[in-house]
Amino acid sequence: MSLNFDKLGGILPAIIQDAQTNEVLMLGFMNPEAYERTRSEGRVTFYSRTKNRLWTKGEESGNFMEVLEMLEDCDADTLLIRVNPHGPACHTGMRTCFGETVQNDLAFLENLQSLLQTRKEELPEHSYTAKLFREGPRKIAKKLGEEAVELVIEAMDADEEGFLNEAADLLFHMIILLVDRGYRLEDVVKILAERHQTG
Repeated sequence: MSLNFDKLGGILPAIIQDAQTNEVLMLGFMNPEAYERTRSEGRVTFYSRTKNRLWTKGEESGNFMEVLEMLEDCDADTLLIRVNPHGPACHTGMRTCFGETVQNDLAFLENLQSLLQTRKEELPEHSYTAKLFREGPRKIAKKLGEEAVELVIEAMDADEEGFLNEAADLLFHMIILLVDRGYRLEDVVKILAERHQTG
């Protein structure tokens, strides 16, 4: 599907989203040239309607937006661009042009999962997780079992901090085992979602 720039007279809106936090950072407009430059250079470039020229976000401030993914909507007249922002999106210094911050703590799990995948691939010498990966799935599974038992023990106690810490340890080692087996949390979530639909 080719993009429809004609609907708004040669431009289309581009929604910019932080790929890690899912925050909507800003809205800009692109003409075909801005779109092609964004694709080729990997940095968001807009078309300024007031100055009648292209401008790359961050060309003056240094707050560039590294493009990770570009998606078009069902009518091919709007873009969603997922980015890694290098600094605030707004000229006021705010993180977003809408002045809001999305508290998405679950996005941290995606970052952690990616880090653990890197540990598995690179196996750095002094990394605890790399040591587990080197020892293999049986060792990881054994460690996961130990953490599960420790969580159960803490659940019987009134120590809330201890309980939460053991829950964090269990989740951490479960992600390690998933990564070692070639899976991701998303695979588990998919199963849960399917069960929810049929339950």
